[in-house]
This record gives sequence, C-alpha cells and structure tokens, in this order.
Amino acid sequence: MKSKKIIWGTVLVIATAIFIFCCYLLLSQGSSDGGNTKKYLTETTSRRVKNSKEYADSHNINWKKLKKDNSDIYSWIYIPNTKVDYPVVQPTTDNDDFYLNHNIQKESEFAGAIYSEMQNATDYSDPVTVLYGHNMNNGSMFKTLHNFEKPDFFKKNKYIYIYMPSQKLTFKIYAAYVYDNRHILNSFDFSNKSVLEKYQKYTLNPDSMNKNTRKVTLNKGSKILTLSTCTNGAENTRYLVQGVLIKREQTN
Repeated sequence: MKSKKIIWGTVLVIATAIFIFCCYLLLSQGSSDGGNTKKYLTETTSRRVKNSKEYADSHNINWKKLKKDNSDIYSWIYIPNTKVDYPVVQPTTDNDDFYLNHNIQKESEFAGAIYSEMQNATDYSDPVTVLYGHNMNNGSMFKTLHNFEKPDFFKKNKYIYIYMPSQKLTFKIYAAYVYDNRHILNSFDFSNKSVLEKYQKYTLNPDSMNKNTRKVTLNKGSKILTLSTCTNGAENTRYLVQGVLIKREQTN
C-alpha cells in the first residue's frame, strides 16, 4: 500500500510539472511579439491614424538604426487594418529558418520575425517572393492575415505596402486561401515560363474551399508577393495572402 502511494505521488508530481510547463509554453506564445519594432518608427508614424492610406504614406523608418541593430533587415511590411507592421529580415547564413524562432534582435523567441529565405532577392524583383510569419495567439506577426478569410474584409482591404530605404512598393491583394504546406520556392521552377504561367493561373483561381479572390492581370513580368502563415489546428496546410506589384516609387 505504501509503495502504491509513493508511485501515485510520483505520477502526480510529474503530471503537475508537465502541466506547469505546458502553461508556460502557452503564455510564452501569447505574449511573444517578435521583439520591439516600434522604436524604429518616429513618434508620428508609430501612432495609428484613422486614414489608413495616410498612415501607409507616412512611415518614417529609422533605417540607420535598423541596419545598425541588425544588418539582415532589408524592408518593412505594413498592411492597413491588420497588425502586420514589421521589419522584414533575411538570414545571411546557411540557416534559412533562423528567424523562425529568433526576433529581429537575433534573440531566441517563439514568435520569430517576418522573414524571407535566401532564394529570394531582397528587392522583390523575383516572379514570386515568399514572406513567412507565425500565426500567434496574441494577434501578432501574421495572425491577422486570417482576417482576409472574411469576404467583406477582403473586399475592403486591397493593399500591402513594402518600404525599403529608398523605395515604397505597393502590392494589390488578389488572392487569400488555404494551401498545402509544400515549400513553394522549392516546388516550382519559376525560371521556367510554362511553370510560372501555370502557377500564376492557379493563384487567380485557387483550388481551395476557403478562398477569396479579385480580378487582376498577371503576365511574365508580374511580381507576386506571397505571405505565408499557419492555419489553426492543421499542420499540413498554410494560409496564403498574395498580391501583385502595381507600383514602385522612389522615396529618396
């Protein structure tokens, strides 16, 4: 009888420890936000304004400070009426997944950062550029991309803005849908004209039960920006929001 009590006592201690650890992970996921990014915006631009276009046009980013803190930062992404308002990084080492669990200060953090892989050019000149971000429980990173699942939200919110030290890029959102978890850049040879055409055609009308699209024209010179995040409770799918470059402006 005594030995049984000892065994059950041990089991209870272990179970309690596991429970506490799981709670810690959940809290970590909920509070993690990818590091302090607002310090890189001026006081006027870090304050949200009602007119989203005005806010998009008024991003005054301290590129000097950004580059000093982390030379891997090469652009900034902003989507009106979402929480997507972050620096974008690309690792310069062989570890493409470094920013999957490191923030822009290169500190270990569950939320990671918004990042691209070395297969993509950092000037958004590729036929398809893919940016990755976590689907965080607290609404940070790429969580609010899921807002585009709502037809009304998709209809009213049409643009993604990318800022670089001397340029501002505007992408028109034309598709938002659930896709499988394949690695897009490894799965398609976009240097092959027929492969690119077939992929572009697919994105215009994805084979997905959960999709929203709008009519745009794509051709061999089109530059597609793909934002990729996880879906809730499904490891083998991803949620994608895609836009096509419609304007590239010089800012300096």
